Amino acid sequence: MIKKLSKYTPLFVVVILSIFPLFDLFHAGLPNTHDGQDHLARIANFYLALSDGVLVPRWAGNLNWGFGHPILMFLYPLPSYAASIFHFIGLNYIDSLKIVFVLSFIFSGVGMYLWIRKIFGIYAGITAAVLYMFAPYRFVNLYVRGAIGEHVSFAFIPFVLFFITNLLTDKKITKRKLVLNILGISFFTGALILSHNALSILFLLFTFFYAAILAFYNKKVKQFIIVIFGIIYGFLLSAFFWLPAFMEGKYTLRDIVTGNSEYALRFVDPFKIFIPSWSYGITGQLSVQIGVVHIALILISIFALVKFKNNIINKKIFIVTFIFFAFSLFMMVKESNFIWASFSTLQKFQFPWRFLSLTVLSSALLGSYFLTFVKKRNHFVIIFIILCTAIFFFYSTYWKANGFLIKDDGFFNKVYYGTTDTGESGPIWSIRFMEEEALSPIEVISGRALIQEEFRSSVRHKYLVVAQERSQIRENTLYFPGWSVYVDGRKLDISEIEFQDAKNRGVMTFFVDAGEHNMELVFTDTKLRMMANAISLLSFIVLLTLALIGFVKKNEKNNK
Repeated sequence: MIKKLSKYTPLFVVVILSIFPLFDLFHAGLPNTHDGQDHLARIANFYLALSDGVLVPRWAGNLNWGFGHPILMFLYPLPSYAASIFHFIGLNYIDSLKIVFVLSFIFSGVGMYLWIRKIFGIYAGITAAVLYMFAPYRFVNLYVRGAIGEHVSFAFIPFVLFFITNLLTDKKITKRKLVLNILGISFFTGALILSHNALSILFLLFTFFYAAILAFYNKKVKQFIIVIFGIIYGFLLSAFFWLPAFMEGKYTLRDIVTGNSEYALRFVDPFKIFIPSWSYGITGQLSVQIGVVHIALILISIFALVKFKNNIINKKIFIVTFIFFAFSLFMMVKESNFIWASFSTLQKFQFPWRFLSLTVLSSALLGSYFLTFVKKRNHFVIIFIILCTAIFFFYSTYWKANGFLIKDDGFFNKVYYGTTDTGESGPIWSIRFMEEEALSPIEVISGRALIQEEFRSSVRHKYLVVAQERSQIRENTLYFPGWSVYVDGRKLDISEIEFQDAKNRGVMTFFVDAGEHNMELVFTDTKLRMMANAISLLSFIVLLTLALIGFVKKNEKNNK
């Protein structure tokens, strides 16, 4: 029992410490943040689609002043799935979102401890977990921006790196461990992509070079290939999201975020990266600091790297990580503009200070490196107490909410007066934002007809139309590929649906002949989306089968 307690004590310490900066989440309401209310509106629309039987929600029926919006197709879905589970069991939207914030934060510390313990030891593992959780930018995402996607993504990248480390450093790997590591790499890579597509690119870039260093110095080329396979398999698991989002983005105003070189307006003052500051303001005002405690420990680790002898692989990992650390800092300042200007894909990151995410990851590893030279428990305890004291002294003011948003679920279940993004995911044939709610979901704009609504869900609208003459109908829903119109069971050809009329820009208009008609508008998956769904489903079935086989074999072995 003592051995078990000793084994799990570090994890217990990490979990306990993680609770301190989360106290304000136990207050009634959601902390006031830049995006908090919008995230709740998205989650409410996501849950509404799930309730309508849509397993992969892509259309938000109540957003954009009730005209609907395809934002769910382009918005990382994992946080919404998680919040929907908690809402399903009876929690309101605000509490559901707060639980996702809390669990992700704790999970991120556990993952970081497991990863760094594997390469640098227990003492470094605990220290890295604390540095990772308490980095100032983590609280910018939590209490200033309310960036749930970025926040959740921090929980998964350490686990990807942990399983990669297992595969590339363990001297002897059984078939069962091999399968387990592949499963871990694949599952957490998929979860990372579903948490935040942009940050996953940054994190996986670091992951590739990290894995290459381990594979090269451990002479494990075959295992490196397996790592690449595991990462690719993670992309297959998440294909239902990223594949349609990437391919069908051409139908949106996504280039609006790169127009006029908007990213260039958001470069960071280098002075602010190193000097402590805090603000609840927007870009240009919010904190972009590394953190004085992190900087101090990185400097100590650099001194240790030069002064003491250590495992050559650990040194190489430190050096490669430091290069990424320096790269992330460089990409935030205006001197890197020539790189941003050369790659249009990079410009879609919108904010150069998003590279702080890579800084948080790398600084946790760099700051914990010197602990590899600490051998005595008493010495570590003293260092750790000093570390925690310094963190509480310098960072505790960042753990406060700037007031609280208190709204009931009814607010988020009704028509929402906004799109919840800057317009980049709006259809190209519509205006960037609708400005007022329509008088009616459907109306007659020419001719004479009476329309009675018989059924309405987020993805299916059913009407009875009695037309005295040939009439033009306007459905006050934005058109996006996937919407189809049926009149008396006949699907109208796309040429019969107008959605680029300057007078009715973006919404669907069509004609019906005189007489009584049953009319339906249905939003379904395109062939591309169905193919992406099939790829993910098949990949998940294979992954689940491998996991079950490993579990059964383990039980058989234990029973012998």
